[in-house]
Amino acid sequence: MLASYAAIPPGEPVRLAKRTSNLFRPRAATTTPGLDVSGLGGVIAVDGQARTADVQGMCTYEDLVAVTLRHGLIPFVVPQLRTITLGGAVTGLGIESTSFRNGLPHESVLEMDVLTGAGEIVTATATNEHRDLFDAFPNSYGSLGYATRLRIELDPVPAYAALRHVRFPDAAALTEAVAAISVAGEWDGERVDGLDGTAFSPEELYLTLARWTDAPETARAGDRPSTYVDDIYYRSIQQRETDLMTVEDYLWRWDTDWFWCSGAFGLQNPRIRRLWPRSKRRSDVYHRLVGLDTRFGIIAKLDRLKKLPQRERVVQDIEVPVERLPEFLEWFDREVGMRPVWLCPLRLREPDGPGSARTWGTYPLEPGRTYVNVGFWGTVAVGPEAPDAPVNRAIEQRVHELEGHKSLYSEAFYDEATFDALYEGGNLARVKKAYDPEDRLSSLYEKAVRRK
Repeated sequence: MLASYAAIPPGEPVRLAKRTSNLFRPRAATTTPGLDVSGLGGVIAVDGQARTADVQGMCTYEDLVAVTLRHGLIPFVVPQLRTITLGGAVTGLGIESTSFRNGLPHESVLEMDVLTGAGEIVTATATNEHRDLFDAFPNSYGSLGYATRLRIELDPVPAYAALRHVRFPDAAALTEAVAAISVAGEWDGERVDGLDGTAFSPEELYLTLARWTDAPETARAGDRPSTYVDDIYYRSIQQRETDLMTVEDYLWRWDTDWFWCSGAFGLQNPRIRRLWPRSKRRSDVYHRLVGLDTRFGIIAKLDRLKKLPQRERVVQDIEVPVERLPEFLEWFDREVGMRPVWLCPLRLREPDGPGSARTWGTYPLEPGRTYVNVGFWGTVAVGPEAPDAPVNRAIEQRVHELEGHKSLYSEAFYDEATFDALYEGGNLARVKKAYDPEDRLSSLYEKAVRRK
């Protein structure tokens, strides 16, 4: 990696040379060579006694979990898509059903080696001389450097996840349940280890409550654990009250169909599904297909031939305080009209009990407060205004009004002053100047909004 850094001409921007990505924002083309990270995709070591792992920054969660499960351990938070990398989740977005008790991936990082814009590798922790970099790194999306090694804490886990799909008649009832579970860690007298939700309509919403267990016969879900490769997981939420999976299958339950987005490729048609190789029913395969469409404008051309309105891509994850969730969903149904949507509660982690959470300026969550991530991914017919992104801009405004914020893995449209106020731009600039004095890395605003 250092050799590839040295090969980049002076004054040229420093970027990764990666073949795959889970980002949903286009980037400006460049002919400058990128950083070679091909040797940074593995797990270095697992300490089963200390429950920690040293992991290279470009290691995917799929590969990471395959190693840690041999020790009966998993990362505190495992994002739902297999090819998200650990370094990517820490510097960007990573959220899943354990986030209501374990926060976000960066909260379980003990130390990390970072290649800075100056071409140096420094080890940053919460208490050493590079703590400013450690604190600002989450949600910086490579604007402060790239993690080459991370030491993370791990959580013990048994063999199975027993699921309950609990239906709610409206967002208010679901919100009340989320608030209670997030504090008590249980529902109806039963422990909850994983919590997420699916809103199919304003009158049909579900929370999926996962409980880790070593005893599948006590899971009330039948004789055999379920897998969702031939069947479609999100449909099972409406079809059964309980379920049982191995923990590994539970972690990747959303990946096979990219939540519900595999339908865009006809993959929810049983005939097409049977012909599509099982090994290719994966989120990274679908992402590459979307990339091809973005590059060549295939769907837009077909829409023009059919004389359909121009479409705006609306692919976002936002967070609002749990008590504001009904307001957001009501507005979203009226102004956007996209269903289903994913719901994932989260709170800052409190490792030493109530009041022990630490804050992260570039990912602004209040200690002791429950938020709900709302994920929605698709397109909306808007007509000739589509290039101006009116729907995405309206979402940004509404989220801000509801005391929330949004992740930056997809397109953003804020003006620079607003962006800096939301994402601690002043501190990011100070840290960037310290570790990237020649400005070799693009700033967070340049990456997230200007697409550099």
